[in-house]
This record gives sequence, C-alpha cells and structure tokens, in this order.
Amino acid sequence: MTALESIADNLRRWPIFPGAILALLVICGVFAPYMAPRDPVQASLRARNTPPVWAAKGSAKYLLGADQQGRDVLSRVIYGARVSLVVAGVALGIGGLVGTVLGMISGYFGGWVDEIVMRLIDIMLAVPLILIALVVVIVMGQSMTVLIAILAINAWSGFARQARAEVLQLKTMDYVSMAKVSGASSLRILYQHIFPGVVSTIIIVGTLQVGNLILTEAILSFLGAGIPPPMPSWGSMVSDGRTYLGSAWWIAFFPGISIFLTVLAFNFLGDWLRDHLDPRLRQS
Repeated sequence: MTALESIADNLRRWPIFPGAILALLVICGVFAPYMAPRDPVQASLRARNTPPVWAAKGSAKYLLGADQQGRDVLSRVIYGARVSLVVAGVALGIGGLVGTVLGMISGYFGGWVDEIVMRLIDIMLAVPLILIALVVVIVMGQSMTVLIAILAINAWSGFARQARAEVLQLKTMDYVSMAKVSGASSLRILYQHIFPGVVSTIIIVGTLQVGNLILTEAILSFLGAGIPPPMPSWGSMVSDGRTYLGSAWWIAFFPGISIFLTVLAFNFLGDWLRDHLDPRLRQS
C-alpha cells in the first residue's frame, strides 16, 4: 500500500477532518480571551465595515474585517464559539439526562407511565419551537438562561424516544429476566443491566443533537430570541450582516461558515460513531 493509499484509508476510517474542526472549536471556546486579537464588543466607528486584510482597503488590525459598528469580526467569531459550546453543552446535558431517564422508565414499566411520557413527546413535536421561544422571550425576557431552558426542553424528546426503543428490546433479554428472578430491584436492573446497553445509542444521539442545538441557537439569535446583545453569537452576527451583504459581505459570511462547518462536523462525527458503536452495523 502506497503512502497516498494509506492516507486515504485513514481518512475513511477515522473522522480526521470533523475532529480537527471540533478541536479548533473547543480551543477557540476555551481560550477565547487569549486567542481573540481584540475586545469583541469594543466598537470603533472609524473602522466600521473595514474589509478583511487581503481585500482592498483592508487593515492588519482586522484580519477578517470589522462589522457595521467597527467591532472585530474575528474576535466575535472566536467568542461566538464559546457561546455556542456553553449553550449547546448545558442544554444537551440537561435534555439528555432528563430524556434518557424518562425514556428508560417509560420503556421498562410501560402502561400508564409509558402513555404519559409518549403523549408529552407528541405534544413537544406538535408545537413549533420557534413559536415557544418567541412567546417565552416576550414573557420572561431575553437571556442565556432562558435560551438554555428552551433548547433543553426541545432536546429531551429525542433522547427519550431512542432510550425507550432500546429498553423495549433489552428488557426481554435473558440476563434481565435472570436479574428479576434473583430479586434485583427495578432501579438496579435499569442502572446495572439495561443502561450499559443504552449508553452507546445515547452517545450517538447526543453527538447528532449538538449540531442541531447549535443551529437552533443560531436561528433563535438571528430572530432576536437568543443570546442578548452585545454578547457575540454567530446567529446574531449573521442577522446584523444581512443588510450589508452587498457592501460588507464578511460580517455575515464568516459566522455563517462557522455555523455550517460546526454542524457538518458534528453530523459527520455522529455518523462515524453510529457506524462504530452500533453492533448491528459493525457486523454488516
């Protein structure tokens, strides 16, 4: 096998490009104060709509240009990565925990418990998230806490459905029946015997949900129901730059491409994890 063939094989077997994008995202989010060249909220009207450094009339002070208020686009993109990670991570943790627990309880006990949980999921899927977000923001005000709560409420249903489906299969296995015969409690059976069989599916769902949560946060920020200004957010940056697409395209382009690459990387990583963690796919 030649070197090029070896490289191509590694690219097929391992998520190198998605991993590199996500590693850069994490580094930018964690070390944003050290990586950002300028204060992301500091405005300078003299520098408003300054082009990127490689364009005509560009400035080395603003590598990716400046927005309509003279704020550094690169610094705001870097800090926007931190906002996306915090919001998506906290919402995913809350929604994943609640959804997994409810899904496992629903699938294991069945009956009226299963009926209540499934009807709650149906209600969540029937009501548009954007409508809920706009109403909640009008009533409670715009804040990161409100946004995280909205995203967590939106995320739990996906975990609950997948966990329930896995538990419905696992609870009929012989080792679960033997645990019941030996006198193990329902809590012990769920934690020690069923949860290990569910965790790989939950990891896959969580990876795919991260991209969806980041995209949803960007959409809500674009509509003015997400991150409150002047905190930098990719969605709000795209919203700010939409009226300048003809004269200052970089204001919306760079946060927009950041959203695209991040969501794409998480989706590719989720597909790779599904192929490697699902035993049925490994066997095929």
